Amino acid sequence: MPHVTLPPRPASPLDPLVAPEVADALAAGRPVVALESTLLAHGLPAPRNRATASALEDVVRAHGAVPATVAVLDGRPRVGLDAEALDRICAGGVAKLSMRDLGVAAGLGLDGATTVAATAWLAAAAGVEVFATGGLGGVHRGARETWDVSADPATLARTPVAVVCSGVKSILDVGATLEVLETWSVPVLGFGTDAFPGFYRRDSGVPVPWRVDSPADAAAVWRAHRATGGGLVLAQPVPVDAELDADLHDRLLADGLAMVAARGIVGKDVTPALLEHFHSGSGGASLETNIALVTANAALAAQLAALL
Repeated sequence: MPHVTLPPRPASPLDPLVAPEVADALAAGRPVVALESTLLAHGLPAPRNRATASALEDVVRAHGAVPATVAVLDGRPRVGLDAEALDRICAGGVAKLSMRDLGVAAGLGLDGATTVAATAWLAAAAGVEVFATGGLGGVHRGARETWDVSADPATLARTPVAVVCSGVKSILDVGATLEVLETWSVPVLGFGTDAFPGFYRRDSGVPVPWRVDSPADAAAVWRAHRATGGGLVLAQPVPVDAELDADLHDRLLADGLAMVAARGIVGKDVTPALLEHFHSGSGGASLETNIALVTANAALAAQLAALL
């Protein structure tokens, strides 16, 4: 049978524009860490979001890797943002984009901040295989009735990226989220812990399936698992001195869940509303916890990337 040469795949509007520094690092085999932008645009208030954007990139650099913050600007996905682009994302008024929304944003020329799912997919498309964030999305409480399940687990199942996070936000159904990750064959590693982290709290009350105690062990697992074509979750607890007080956390969680139910807040608006409730109700304490945990995750992700 004669050899047939297939034509190259036509360029897609979702092909990410990779920043020169990131492209050079990937070409040279130097470590790169992807960072999400929804945290900046929808998770942290101004001006702390812009200061945090720079701080996270600085932490990644300090641990020997190149940062690649991911977003969509003027309809073009970008992996790696300059200062002006970070300013635009942090200024507010940008859409929140999950996987389903990327084509809409590209087709309509919109600006948007990418969630864990969208960031992971775009990072992998650019050749970046390590990603740091705050908390993973998952199964929302009451999902038996609402079917409200984040795209994150399913996307990670088919996206070869190792995500360093502090578990899932405690506003979610943690046990159900771990079950869904198991269903989608996404391994979950606890970094130095036997308990699955609960974002603001170090222990969600649910055990972690597997434990590793060093970046080298995490790298060894990722080297083996990435052959499956799917992703991996490396869950690191929030630093001890930044953990939110347990009584305050539980009160804010109960009040926040009642608030979103009373106001009829649903879908992708739930998480930003609850995060804002935590920030305001804790007098800013949860904001400091959020920044501390994502900073620690960026440092760990850079160490992991360097070993790869």
